[in-house]
Amino acid sequence: MESTSPKKLRAELKDYLDLAAREPIRIQRRSGENYIIMNENVYAQMQNEISSLQRRLLGMSEIIDGKTTEYKGKQDRLKRFKK
Repeated sequence: MESTSPKKLRAELKDYLDLAAREPIRIQRRSGENYIIMNENVYAQMQNEISSLQRRLLGMSEIIDGKTTEYKGKQDRLKRFKK
């Protein structure tokens, strides 16, 4: 990951935006705060992956806590929708 300062980022914005299309860039302020510039598509993929992992974790915690019921293979899963 490339790192830069806000001053250098302003001076070479176009170059850093081109680089951000390929890899994230860390901007370090003197105060110690850090920020990341990255491609929007990469960010969206990361958000989707986080959501997926959260759903899996929730499902696993429900299994561990015993909040699930056993699925029996020959049971008619669509029965509740039929009238």
